[in-house]
Amino acid sequence: MEQETFNGKSVYTLTQVGQSIQSMIERTYKYPYYIKAEMVKLNLYARTGHCYPELVEKDGQRVKAQMRAVIWADQYARINQRFIQITGEPMKDGITILCLATIQYSPQYGLALHIQDIEPTFTLGEMARIRQETIARLKKEGIFDANKRTRMPLLPKRVAVISIETSKGYSDFTITLNGNAAGYRFETTLFPSLLQGEKAIGTMLEQLDRIELRKDDFDCVAIIRGGGGDVGLGCYDNYELARRVATFPLPVLSGIGHSTNETITESVSYANKITPTEVAYFLIGKFTDFENKVVEYQNFITTQTLTILQEAKEKTAQYESRLQIVGSRMLGRETSRLHELQNRLQLSGRKLLDTHRQILNDAAITVRDFARDTVGSGQSQLVLLQSKMRLYAKQHLENQRTELSHYSEKLELLAPTNILRRGFSITRHNGKAVTNATDLRPGDTVETTFMEGTRTMRVEN
Repeated sequence: MEQETFNGKSVYTLTQVGQSIQSMIERTYKYPYYIKAEMVKLNLYARTGHCYPELVEKDGQRVKAQMRAVIWADQYARINQRFIQITGEPMKDGITILCLATIQYSPQYGLALHIQDIEPTFTLGEMARIRQETIARLKKEGIFDANKRTRMPLLPKRVAVISIETSKGYSDFTITLNGNAAGYRFETTLFPSLLQGEKAIGTMLEQLDRIELRKDDFDCVAIIRGGGGDVGLGCYDNYELARRVATFPLPVLSGIGHSTNETITESVSYANKITPTEVAYFLIGKFTDFENKVVEYQNFITTQTLTILQEAKEKTAQYESRLQIVGSRMLGRETSRLHELQNRLQLSGRKLLDTHRQILNDAAITVRDFARDTVGSGQSQLVLLQSKMRLYAKQHLENQRTELSHYSEKLELLAPTNILRRGFSITRHNGKAVTNATDLRPGDTVETTFMEGTRTMRVEN
C-alpha cells in the first residue's frame, strides 16, 4: 500500500501510530516491573470478575502521575485470596500497593499496566505506617484518650447500639443483656449500620450523629459486630471514624468480635471488649458492682447501728442502775429523816405531857396543902381561894391545851397523809411497802397509794 503524503510529508493513520508505539513499548519493556502506586479505585466488575484499577502517584494532594491498570479475573481471585490471608482484608480503594506488572499498549485501548501479582506484605506495612500516623495524629491533637475520660453512669441502663439486627453478635448481646440472672433491666435502641468495609465508615458516622442529637436519652453507645472473621476491619482504623469515637460525648463500648490487634477505633473507645457478649457482661457487671456495694454498705450500716444501739443500751442500763441506787439512797435518807422526826415529835409530846401532868399534880398538892392550911381562916377566904384556884386552873389548862394543839398540828403535818399530799407516794407489793426497786420483777403487780386514791400497776421492765 502506497504511503499517503501531504505537502511532501508522510501521513500516518492513527492505527499506524498506535502500532508503532505498541512495537516500541514491546521492544523496550520486555519484562515485568515492580511498581508502587496508590490504587484510588479498584473498579471490580462482578459479572466478569475483571478489575480495572486506577493508579496514581501523589505529592501531598497533587497528582504527579496516573495510569490505568488491568487485573484479569483468574489473577484477581488468586491475588485477592492471598491479600486477605496476609492483611486480613480484601483489596479495596485507597490502599498503596506494590504490584508486579507488564507495561502494554493497545492501539484500541491505550496504555495500561497488566498486573500479574500484588505483594500484600508491602501493603500491610503501608497500612501499619498509616495506622501509626493516625494514632500519632490523634495523640498530637490530645483526643486519643478523650472518650476514656467521659463519665460512665453508675448504672448504664440506656444503651444506643450500632449494629445490624440480623447480626449474630447483636443477637448474642441482647440475649445476654436481657437474660441476666439477676434480672437487671436494660433499654437498648438499635441504630442499624454497615459494620465492615469502606462503606461502613459513612454509615457509622451517620448513626453516631443521630445518637448525639439524642445524647440525653442514652447512657452509653455500643458498637456491636459478631462473626465474619477479621475481614473488612480496616474501616475501624479510619481517622475520621476513630476521631468521632474519641471525641464522642458519651462513653463508647466496642465489641466487634475479633481477636487480632486492636483497631484504632477500639483503642480510643471507652472500653474495648473482644466480643459482643463481653460488652453485655461489662454492662451487667456495673449493676452487679453497684448491688454488691449497696449490700456492703447495708451490712456496714447494720453493724454500726447494732453497735451504737448496744452501747446506748449499756449506757442506759448504767444510768438506770445509778438512778435506782441514787433514788433508793435519797428515799432511804428521807424515810429515815421522817421516822426520826416522828420519833422526836412523839418523844417531845410525851415529855411535854409528863411535865405538865407533873405540874398539875404539884399544883393539886399545893392547892390541897394550901386548902388544908387555910381551912381555918374562914369560909369566905376559902371560897375566894377556891374561885381563884379554879380560874388559875382553867387558864393553865387552856394554855396547855393550846400548846398541845400546836404540837398536834406539827404531828399532823408529819403524818403520812400529809406527806402524800406533798407529792410522795407509797408503793406496796403483796401488802408490803417497796423500798428497793430491785425487789420488783417484770410482770409483778404493785399497788401505789397517792394523796387521792390508789392505783394497781404492772411492772414492765
